[in-house]
Amino acid sequence: MKIIIACGGTGGHLFPGVAVAQELKTRGHEVKLLISQKKVDARASEKYKNLDFDTVPAVAKPRTLSLKMIPFMWKMWKTVGQCKRMHKEFGADAVIGMGGFTSLAPVLAGHKMGAKAYVHDSNALPGKANRLTAKWCDKVFIGFEAAREYFPNNEVELTGTPVRDEIRSLPTREDAALKLGLDPQMQTVLVMGGSQGAKRLNSLVVGASKAMPAVQFLQITGNGDFDRVKAELEGAQHHKLLAFCDDMAAAYAVSDLAVMRSGASSLTELSFIGMASILVPYPTAADDHQTLNAEVFSKAGAGLLRKESDIDAGSLVADLTAVLEDAERLVNMRKAAEELAVKDAAERICKAVEGK
Repeated sequence: MKIIIACGGTGGHLFPGVAVAQELKTRGHEVKLLISQKKVDARASEKYKNLDFDTVPAVAKPRTLSLKMIPFMWKMWKTVGQCKRMHKEFGADAVIGMGGFTSLAPVLAGHKMGAKAYVHDSNALPGKANRLTAKWCDKVFIGFEAAREYFPNNEVELTGTPVRDEIRSLPTREDAALKLGLDPQMQTVLVMGGSQGAKRLNSLVVGASKAMPAVQFLQITGNGDFDRVKAELEGAQHHKLLAFCDDMAAAYAVSDLAVMRSGASSLTELSFIGMASILVPYPTAADDHQTLNAEVFSKAGAGLLRKESDIDAGSLVADLTAVLEDAERLVNMRKAAEELAVKDAAERICKAVEGK
């Protein structure tokens, strides 16, 4: 089969799309991935030289009762036309949208061209873009069972969220530490703020790090916050700061505990490898969906849910200490995280597209 995967906009859409593409290729299919024109997509896709990427404009929908709907409809019509031409040239048999408005036009175009159309939603609370895209889909794939009720008029299959090949086979802790310039013997906290930013969380982590000299921190700030956080680090020991990490397998392999946002793709990777976490949802995420994602992990005992407005450096130190100094608790959180994983998510999606 020839299959198009629309998966740009954020890493949370792109990386699961890459995972599906990798599995499809091993099954003998031809795949093209459509990503947005954002720099984050270009950078994240650079390492996948064996995959075929192309770009399409991502057109975000404004409020329905808004004058902005007029230019939105015009841009959407143009983008759907562009996608139709791409689908025809490629000869697409199926189109899979991995979520967000980068998926809408390619899926709609595929439906109009007679291709099978699918959308995947990785969140406990599906986004508005996916609920709209689902109108033109033969089937909807979901990462959490809680999402099923939001697609009452679709055939829905619980697949879980796919994980990239590199996350499936982590390096040893020693090799990972050597690559990242870290001490493999020290307890290590991995910190990621996500693509949408985490200035306050980044600063709180710096404060916690200064109060915990016996713990090693690996903090990924994002390009936009790197210089500011670097300036705050004076006095912190054992603190590795990165603007961007192109080897998350190594980052996970060397870490004991994660402090991060609760985007669905990140949570999927945490569950796949079985890592304990302190989850701080992005406070202005659409419909507060990151809190609902984090609640799944919190209720399972896999992570601690903390609202950004409720924490300070002192409370973060208390949480980190409570988990890191309790070996049994850390093991139990890891087990609980791994029990949430759907380890064959990519295979489930591929089988559904193949009609098996």
